[in-house]
Amino acid sequence: MNSAAAHGFESVAEWNTVQTGLGVFYLLVVLLNLGFALYQGKGKRDTRAGLYGAIWSVVFLILTIPYLAHSGWQLSGSFRGLTTRIMGAAGGQAGPILYTTLSVAGFLLFLYYRKFLTYPTVAWAIMNLSFLVGGWSMTDPEFKKIIAKEDNVPITMLIYSVGFFTWLAMRKAVVNDDRIAKGEPPVETLENEKVLVWPDLVYTELICMVVVTFLLVIWAVVLKAPLEQPATSAKAPNPSKAPWYFLGLQEMLVYYDPWIAGIVLPLMIIQGLITIPYIDFNQKGNGYFTFAQRKFAITVFMIGFVVMWVTLIVLGTFLRGPNWNFFGPYEYWDTHKVLPLNNVNLSEYFWLNTLHTTLPDNWFIRELPGILVVLGYFFLLPPLLARTIMRPFFIKMGFLRLFLLVNLLQLMASLPIKLVFRWVINVKFIVYIPEYLINI
Repeated sequence: MNSAAAHGFESVAEWNTVQTGLGVFYLLVVLLNLGFALYQGKGKRDTRAGLYGAIWSVVFLILTIPYLAHSGWQLSGSFRGLTTRIMGAAGGQAGPILYTTLSVAGFLLFLYYRKFLTYPTVAWAIMNLSFLVGGWSMTDPEFKKIIAKEDNVPITMLIYSVGFFTWLAMRKAVVNDDRIAKGEPPVETLENEKVLVWPDLVYTELICMVVVTFLLVIWAVVLKAPLEQPATSAKAPNPSKAPWYFLGLQEMLVYYDPWIAGIVLPLMIIQGLITIPYIDFNQKGNGYFTFAQRKFAITVFMIGFVVMWVTLIVLGTFLRGPNWNFFGPYEYWDTHKVLPLNNVNLSEYFWLNTLHTTLPDNWFIRELPGILVVLGYFFLLPPLLARTIMRPFFIKMGFLRLFLLVNLLQLMASLPIKLVFRWVINVKFIVYIPEYLINI
């Protein structure tokens, strides 16, 4: 039954257009895999990888033909409904919790199994699976509506570009770590060939400039700028979103006061980047890729950038809909969706729920439990870590540098901690002093 109603699209022509576009996309993936197979087979670099590339070509060719013939498959409605129910469970909080948990778990698994996951054949298979699932998801009208939006296209490119360069850096690190373990020098030390700025670098930059300009012109013609009506306070868009590069910051504004999310935390990020070279005691890993020699630094950086920034951008772009509610990837963005917010402050938990008494009138006594929690977090935790799991750092760095390092880590960790508090036990503010506009 090839009707728009059967597939959820507004017209048969739109459904056929989706199938044609998906068929062309899968055909390009076929050519991509054939190129991979020929490259691996040439000179017998890796015949097994070439065979896998050929197999993937056949798989995508089998998918290409039905879609070009307008008789392709659509993503199962039961599967789409199941994801929506899972994401909307627990009063609508299950979605953000599941998304964040999977992001962190995926990052940790990537680091732990980096040797296996960065192997070219495995990485190529993961990329093909993402093409397969992502293309198939385009048969859902709600998913297509969000992904195909003009100003969301760069986010999709961001995901693949960050994924590629993360894989490339980690792959080089794995190769170098294996060489160092065998007593061999890193690969970078073997490549001592120098390139002159003129003419080599200048010509390369000129060619890149021409190619990028050409691509931007094509992009501007194919994807129209999503211009809306002039801004007015009488009619605000719903959802009202910042530019994509600020969506992570906008997500932070849900959990923090604006002065913390918009001023304090960004300033601490800049200050931390300035301070890190002066508190870093590890002199290894300079000038070459490695993970084994700089596990702590690389892990912390990737948590801050990939897990806590890129994933927040993806969350704000694709999963935050009207009224800044969380929506599943296949869920209709209903502007009338209202989720009850039963968030309470830590002082209310302490005085009302635990001691079963009224809130004190004096703001200091009222917020004393939260103040003690914050002070203990920032001032008692560093000495405790210095005596326990971070004692090797304390011996090499001294207390002052370690205290500064731990405080920077605590500021970074405060975001996921606040997320957990908000989603799991509905704590809105640890310290709530509206009398002086201090809300933490």
